[in-house]
Parts: sequence; structure tokens; C-alpha cells
Amino acid sequence: MKAVVALVGAALAVITGLNLYSSSGPEGWARGVTLFNTGMALVWAVGWMLGPWPGERRSLVLMGGADVLITCGCLAESNRLFGVLSLMQLVAPGGYLAMFHGPRVLALHAGWSLLSVLTLTCLLLRYHGGDAAEAASMVLTTAAVTVMLIPALQFCHWVLRMDALTDPLTGLLNRRGLDYYASSWFGPGARGPICMMTLDLDRFKDVNDTFGHAAGDLALVRVASSLRATAPHGAVVARSGGEEFVVLAYLTQDAAEVEAARLCQAIEADSGPVTASIGVAVTGSPAVGRRLQDLIRTSDTAMYRAKQLGGNTVVTAT
Repeated sequence: MKAVVALVGAALAVITGLNLYSSSGPEGWARGVTLFNTGMALVWAVGWMLGPWPGERRSLVLMGGADVLITCGCLAESNRLFGVLSLMQLVAPGGYLAMFHGPRVLALHAGWSLLSVLTLTCLLLRYHGGDAAEAASMVLTTAAVTVMLIPALQFCHWVLRMDALTDPLTGLLNRRGLDYYASSWFGPGARGPICMMTLDLDRFKDVNDTFGHAAGDLALVRVASSLRATAPHGAVVARSGGEEFVVLAYLTQDAAEVEAARLCQAIEADSGPVTASIGVAVTGSPAVGRRLQDLIRTSDTAMYRAKQLGGNTVVTAT
């Protein structure tokens, strides 16, 4: 993905570089603006190719800077019509924001894009003549690409991502979703301690064999509902596979044992004939240097000990 973003920067460098040598390109001080933009686009390409993936704040600064530089480059064009059409370059940072940031950030980008389109169009009408119908056509055409297309792409991306990260039966996260949302918990800014609870349903096979798979599916849905209602605030809840669920939360060991017991009781009360064996593992504070897979493996081991004790109980890894 870094290579794709770097390639976009290289393409923008080529576009602005060609503008310098076109017959209707920028003149005077405006050539300096375009030359600066060309250099920044090259720095962008090299930085994305060789540097680390930026954090959220640095990412927002980079995209905000790209928006400003693209608009300034379009304002520097001596041919105002070409300047308006060149605003379509704002699709590049807009596409990135649609993929990696939320709708609020994208709304700010869309507002900036619309303001840029209106400003360039007003300058075109004031200093270069032209009729209102032509100006309206340019505004609508450019706005359709820079303002309306990107939010639609973000919505489609959100739908596809949620489909890929969500278990269709229970509506909880699947294993891929767990990996996606839990990755930030173990990064440089990680807090701690972190608790992982692994839950495996007792007698679930008996339910399937006796009452059929429809009854088994219903039991899974009811367990998922119990976990949503009972899990600690801010916890990540996922169905990791089959009749196994996981809950990831910021909890100390004492608090984790209390919460695990609450989950065990809630499942026993709400989910009919099935109960849960729960294994609990807690990291130190902070969790930097630990891996999600290590925590899952430790809580899995504790869960199997709970199974061996007869189920419907909680075992904490030591």
C-alpha cells in the first residue's frame, strides 16, 4: 500500500512538472509555486516508499498539506480553466482519507475541495470572462469528482471492510476483525494491563447433535448477545471460530477475574443448555512488546484447564 501512495506522489510530480513547460503554464512567481509543488511531490514519493507508515496525526498533517499545495498550485495556473480542472488532483488525498480516516475528516476535505472549486471558478469569471452556464458546468463537474465521488467510495469501502471483519451469524467481529482492531492495543502507544478472555462453550456439540444445527446457531447468537450486554465498556468482543469467543479489555487481573465470572454467569442464565469455560490471561503494564497471539495462546491454555475442571468455570493463567 505504501508503494501505491508513493506512486500517486510520483504521478503528481509528473503532472506539475509538465505544467511548468506547457504553453499555458504558470508565469512569474507562480512558476516558483509550481516548482515547489513538484519538489514536494517527489519528497512525498520517496518518503512514502522508504519511510515508515505514519501515525494518525502525521497522516492528517500530510493530507492537509497535500490539499493546500494542490489548491495553491491550481491558483497559480495562468489558464484559470485548466486550474479548475486541475483541482481533480484533490481526488488523491481524498482517496487516502476515505481508506484510512473517518467520515468527519473526509467531510473537511470535501468542504475544502468545494471551497477551492468555487474560488477558482469565481476568479475565472471575474478576470477571464465566460458565461454563467459554463461556470456552473465546471463547478458541477469538478465537484462531482472531488466532493461527491470520494464519500461514495468511502461508504463502499466501509461496507466491504465490515463484511470482511464481521461474523455473519452473530454480528460480532471474526478472527480477522479481532486482529484488525486489537493491533493498536499492542503498539507504541499501548496502555495496560490488557486482559484476554477465551470462552469455549460447554455441551455445544450435544445441542447440535440433539436439536440440530439451527438450535446450535441460536445458542451462538444468544451467547453473542450476552457477551455484548455484559462485556466491559470498550472491550473488543469476537467470535474466533466455531463455539469459541474472545473478549479483549483493559483490566487488571483482579478486575478481569470478576468480569470473567460475570460473563460465565450471564451465559449460563441466558443461553439455555450451554455454559462457558473461560480462560483469562493478563499482560503487565504497559503491554508494549507483547503480541496478541501470545496472549491468546496463554488464555487458551487456561481455558482448556477450565474444561478439564468440568466447565462453567473461570481459570486465570499464572
